[in-house]
Amino acid sequence: MVAATDRILTTHAGSLPRPPEFLPLVLARDAGDTADEARFEAAAQAAVAYAVRRQADAGVDVLNDGEMSKPSYATYVKDRLTGFGGAGAIDELAASVMGLEEFPDFAEKQAQLMAEVTQIRFTTCDGPVTYTGQDQLRADIENLKTATEHVESAGVFMSAASPGVIAAFSPNRYYPTQEEYLAALAQAMRTEYEAIHQAGFVLQLDCPDLAMTAHGAGSLENFRRQMELSVEAINHAVANVPAEAARIHICWGNGEMPRTTDVELKDIIDIILKAKPAGLMLMASNGRHEHEWKVFKDVRLPDGKYVIPGVLDSTTNIVEHPEVVADRLIRYADVVGKENVMAGTDCGFGTIAGMDTVVPTVTWAKFRAQAEGARIASDQLWGSAAS
Repeated sequence: MVAATDRILTTHAGSLPRPPEFLPLVLARDAGDTADEARFEAAAQAAVAYAVRRQADAGVDVLNDGEMSKPSYATYVKDRLTGFGGAGAIDELAASVMGLEEFPDFAEKQAQLMAEVTQIRFTTCDGPVTYTGQDQLRADIENLKTATEHVESAGVFMSAASPGVIAAFSPNRYYPTQEEYLAALAQAMRTEYEAIHQAGFVLQLDCPDLAMTAHGAGSLENFRRQMELSVEAINHAVANVPAEAARIHICWGNGEMPRTTDVELKDIIDIILKAKPAGLMLMASNGRHEHEWKVFKDVRLPDGKYVIPGVLDSTTNIVEHPEVVADRLIRYADVVGKENVMAGTDCGFGTIAGMDTVVPTVTWAKFRAQAEGARIASDQLWGSAAS
């Protein structure tokens, strides 16, 4: 898939708010209640159809299933992989991401918020990893195919957790080294990645491990070594997926937080660009990362790759003005070329089921602003015929 030919297309990072009637079923299933799978499957199909319809109505060009069936974008794999029987918690991951030593009052506030995610089950790896989630994967693919069959779009994508983010959410307690753990995850997840591609969807790999865990690495040098291993794992896992059929989402964590310890894009972009997928989705609208379009003044975007800057902030209920969206897109177009830009979001709007920082009505309003902003930018970049 190419970013654009005559206008800037719009898309997003993947997860969307689950319909209120479907959310309890997602949480129950995550807790291990599979007593009424038929009810879950019927409700999931309806939820995906709803998500697709709302995206299309709001002007999203490259759409997806909203990750409706998943309790979160990363932990869902515990039900599709063997070897995840150990108990886990989000505390270790959160500490490696947030860097709140200078903000004890915010840390206290965040601890209260994190208590809400205890309903989601976290795990650790305590055995050999193999893929056994074919039935769940098949259901997700069929639901998205059915929902998009009669909906006009410029493309359809499906998200999947990268080896590195799985390792971040479910720490290794079995393999002798982290490198061996990543290799096992990459080999197992190839099944999912290749099935998504074979279904005709763009594969999106969620890769926040390539940015958000830098604080926990102790130093930039250590983090870059971790990144190299993660990118190697990605490239092995997508060996049979063409570069143009895949994209990666780089994220510094989907939260409203100080971000003073976020690693800078300029310090990691060289490693990110080694990943095979053609599309590169980046945080580009929050107050810590909006300036990083300037990185591409000094770093040439390789041929065949395109950038999907986040023009919507997924951590605030402020609806971006279309002119703001347009400005953000034009800045990127000026440095990487208008044909190499697609409008995205900083992160998902429902990364953990039930924890919707941005309420649904605002989510759809943001997408409408994104579509209008993309039209404004396209008019300026291609001329009024782009509309």
